[in-house]
Amino acid sequence: MALLRLNKREAAGSEPSHPAVETFLKGFSIEVLPRTAAKIADFRDILPSGTRVYIAHIEGTPIEQMVKTARRIASEGFEVMPHFPARLIKDTATLENWIAMYQGEAGVDQALLLAGGIRKPAGELHSSIQLMESGLFDRAGFSRLHVAGHPEGNRDIDPDGSRRNVDAALQWKQKFSERTNAEIALVTQFAFDCETIIDWVESLRDAGITLPVHIGIAGPARLQTLLKFAIACGVGPSLKVLQKRASDVSKLLVPYDPSEVISGLASRKAANPEFGITNVHFYPLGGIKAASGWAVENGGNFAKPATFEDRT
Repeated sequence: MALLRLNKREAAGSEPSHPAVETFLKGFSIEVLPRTAAKIADFRDILPSGTRVYIAHIEGTPIEQMVKTARRIASEGFEVMPHFPARLIKDTATLENWIAMYQGEAGVDQALLLAGGIRKPAGELHSSIQLMESGLFDRAGFSRLHVAGHPEGNRDIDPDGSRRNVDAALQWKQKFSERTNAEIALVTQFAFDCETIIDWVESLRDAGITLPVHIGIAGPARLQTLLKFAIACGVGPSLKVLQKRASDVSKLLVPYDPSEVISGLASRKAANPEFGITNVHFYPLGGIKAASGWAVENGGNFAKPATFEDRT
């Protein structure tokens, strides 16, 4: 099966794995939904032990299902990072209950804090800053908190197409990182344009933002699937990259894979070790197995950590 995936990649014109790429992929993470996670019999069959697995929380998913998924994945030997979308959380009492459930039932001590792509908040919370200001994650002893990064801006936050509000929020989160015991990092929306990503990461440094960047990358998928997600998420330069690819009939015949953008970013990191990207985060838009298989084949791995049962 691994040979079949390799042959598909070679047919698409991808370069073989390179030491810089292997180094760049060390410590990669991946995102799942409870319903997609349920289709995987055992994550140890497809991911290196210790991989950080984000669990996306979309509107309509009960917290009980989220916690059940977190416990299951943690029990198989993975670092679990559930989403906390502020606009799905009615109030701080609800937030405190979610934290207690995740900790008590799944041993969770890390989280991705988001506003959440929901127009009407469920209650008084509507931003990741409010979640951080609550102090509840610090009091619960969370060791790691990630927040969103937007290499191509975010029209929901800055409707005028600027980056004023996004950049102001990043400055606040940079200051927060200096007064919390938790490790803070940015995990970004997926993007396909290497130069846009590089320019954005360099702009963070110039603005005094030193938070590590976990760059969002779409895993292998059909081009039509990527175009659909890119349009829905409002990515700009990346959409143009995909549209250009779609105009090449020969490239429509094979699935997209992230070799080109990963190679470009890996080369930048190898040439400049201080470059702000520290990890790669995969969005498995073409399926968990496709994304994890590509990452592993190209060098991503981890050492095995203790399971949740070992820690309790």
